[in-house]
Amino acid sequence: MPFDARAAARDLKGLGGPADFGGAPLRCQLGGGPRGESWLFKLPLDPIVVGTSHHIAQVDCCLLDSCNPPPIAALPTPSFAMSTTTTTTTTAAAPAQPMTAETILRLFPDIDTNDDALSGHDEEQIRLMDEMCIVTDDNDLPVGKASKKICHLMTNIDKGLLHRAFSVFLFNDKNELLLQQRASEKITFPDMWTNTCCSHPLSVSGETGSTLPDAVEGAKRAAQRKLDHELGIKKEQVPLDDFRFLTRIHYKAPSDGKWGEHEVDYILFIKANVDLNINPNEVQATQYVSADKLKQLFDDPSLKFTPWFKLICNSMLFEWWEHLDSGLDKYMNEQEIRRML
Repeated sequence: MPFDARAAARDLKGLGGPADFGGAPLRCQLGGGPRGESWLFKLPLDPIVVGTSHHIAQVDCCLLDSCNPPPIAALPTPSFAMSTTTTTTTTAAAPAQPMTAETILRLFPDIDTNDDALSGHDEEQIRLMDEMCIVTDDNDLPVGKASKKICHLMTNIDKGLLHRAFSVFLFNDKNELLLQQRASEKITFPDMWTNTCCSHPLSVSGETGSTLPDAVEGAKRAAQRKLDHELGIKKEQVPLDDFRFLTRIHYKAPSDGKWGEHEVDYILFIKANVDLNINPNEVQATQYVSADKLKQLFDDPSLKFTPWFKLICNSMLFEWWEHLDSGLDKYMNEQEIRRML
């Protein structure tokens, strides 16, 4: 069963008793409530400070076999200093282990980390594969981080590894959509046409988030960063407040036999006239298209498009596009994740 942080939160509150999701046993300390409780339960990942529910501020966990005494039964009850804005927990329990790629490897000894998969690829693209993506559960709650390489190997995707992403759709003042053709150097989906910019919020300050508003803000900051990196669009031309969040899609798609995607993808619209300074290591071509022109391009058998772009186009893109200047609000800030698996 996939890890569900909300279910874990309910169990930690004592509403359902100790949880058992399979995997390594953890000792966890509940924070953010009127009293402290400790449970022995199992998770497939080792979360620390997980935004779990409206009622719980944090859950600190460590691997049972590496926690220091006292044992579970003797855990002290923490004291809480509460206010309307912050919750501070003081406890003598052992500090939780941080969630890192190394922790994932320890808990999942069969996860694929083979560097041979990168052999023969572009040096700069190999370097970028070391960036740390946000690993999430099926409900888009962060449970840790792992490198882009680990997140995009199909051997790991087939084990359920899921990460957060974003897709930007940038329109000019003629309501034409800016497309890019991915560079041949790209390790995943090279040479394919796609939306303006698609990449990942990273596990860095300002781009993470456990609540939807915080996660949307993180995706927007990541979008600014990558629009500059790939297309040379400066953040002053694409202010955070001008991005409009529509929805999230959960999809899975192979690139070839080795690489693929398994993402919760944040869909962001923005209307702006921008200056381009293309990074040839990322993008080999661009073009602005009308809705009718894009439909014609899809009919051209010589052109290839990324799977997430096709999914979005075949579902809601053209309807959203029609309402770009009037009525888009009714499509914005969708709370539920669209499952496209």
